[in-house]
Amino acid sequence: MRTPSRAAARTSVAHPQHKVYPYLLRGVPVVRANQVWSTDITYVRLVRGFAYLVAVIDWYSRRVLSWRISNSMEAAFCVDCLEDALREHGKPEVFNSDQGSQFTSEAFTDVVKREAIAISMDGRGRAYDNIFVERLWRSVKHEDVYLNGYATMGELLVGLTKYFVLYNTERPHQSLDNQTPQEVHKTSSGGGAMIVEKYRSQERLPVALRSSGTEAEEVRIEIEPAIQKAKTGATPSSCEKLSAT
Repeated sequence: MRTPSRAAARTSVAHPQHKVYPYLLRGVPVVRANQVWSTDITYVRLVRGFAYLVAVIDWYSRRVLSWRISNSMEAAFCVDCLEDALREHGKPEVFNSDQGSQFTSEAFTDVVKREAIAISMDGRGRAYDNIFVERLWRSVKHEDVYLNGYATMGELLVGLTKYFVLYNTERPHQSLDNQTPQEVHKTSSGGGAMIVEKYRSQERLPVALRSSGTEAEEVRIEIEPAIQKAKTGATPSSCEKLSAT
């Protein structure tokens, strides 16, 4: 497989004159649907050139709420994707993105502010701050894009339409108690998320992760005892916390 060009691979390029917002989600338990949404852009290699894919995902349920493809990385297709998610699914309490110029642009942030949503942005160089979208990209590429080798934007549009229906509504996710993202989003039951710093216990006890066991080798970042305590309002102990880095 050919290595993508540097320009294509850099889907997150900051703008020096755009305002950057702080990251608000470290240590925050996500315990209900529409509490936190996030977005990101990835590239898809076509026979000639590249396409760019943006999606909005609900952290609690991992549901893909909206997505768009474009042959350029201008902010317009990201704004359109956000507006579609808001029309169809209401609004979150917090919206997270990286510091890419599309998401720091006034065209994008003004939509978020209009809806009185708190804006959160990943720290520079901290891809794990938005880990759930990063894992979505892994699933999309390994389960669909690489297998089908789309040649044109039209083929990609048709293929991704089918894939996201499968991802959201047909394939159970072990990390969601074998429910689909759509079911979890609708009922606000069976999901959850947390991004926390690493805390080392004095006893240096091993930390057991729960693997989703999917073909994409997704692994839950949350540690089950920590999530259960977060849902009940208790504070996870030091040996139950895990870094996303």
